[in-house]
Amino acid sequence: MRLFVALMPPETVLDEVEAAFRPHRAAHPDLRWTRRASWHVTLAFYGEVDDRVVPRLLPRLERAAGRHPHRTVMFAGAGAFPRPASARVLWTGLESDLRRLADSCVAAARREGVDADEHKRFHPHLTLARAREPFDLRPLVAEADTFEGSLWTVGEIHLVRSHLGGEAPRYETLAAWPLA
Repeated sequence: MRLFVALMPPETVLDEVEAAFRPHRAAHPDLRWTRRASWHVTLAFYGEVDDRVVPRLLPRLERAAGRHPHRTVMFAGAGAFPRPASARVLWTGLESDLRRLADSCVAAARREGVDADEHKRFHPHLTLARAREPFDLRPLVAEADTFEGSLWTVGEIHLVRSHLGGEAPRYETLAAWPLA
């Protein structure tokens, strides 16, 4: 099964993101805007994981979550991957240092033989839109860069299964654990 570990922002925060970026949807119909139901912040992407590994992975993630305190975060600004001038992904960033929490989630998987993608530079974000071909998002990023959402508390991590197929992936939370 295809798995990742994520943060699930509260609905009130997602309301703010949606309101802030709604005007840009109409102005950029050539982008494939992500569905709100799929919005999350990925801490660690595991990819395909053997079903037999999952029961051993669960307690490791629980311990990883328990080693990290709650944190206050907020969405702010906008950016694009790989770069705004030739982008495939539009995002809003998360203002907080979540690197150690993400590293713990990667380490939990690695201890069970899961080859989590730890070599990518970790940049916590919420993906808002994608482009099929490289797209110049500099004007949109500049317009949306002033966005600043409300503070919210990260209190748990979620192990999420991604179901591919259809118009868009469907996500299912398999388990969640509180932070310390």
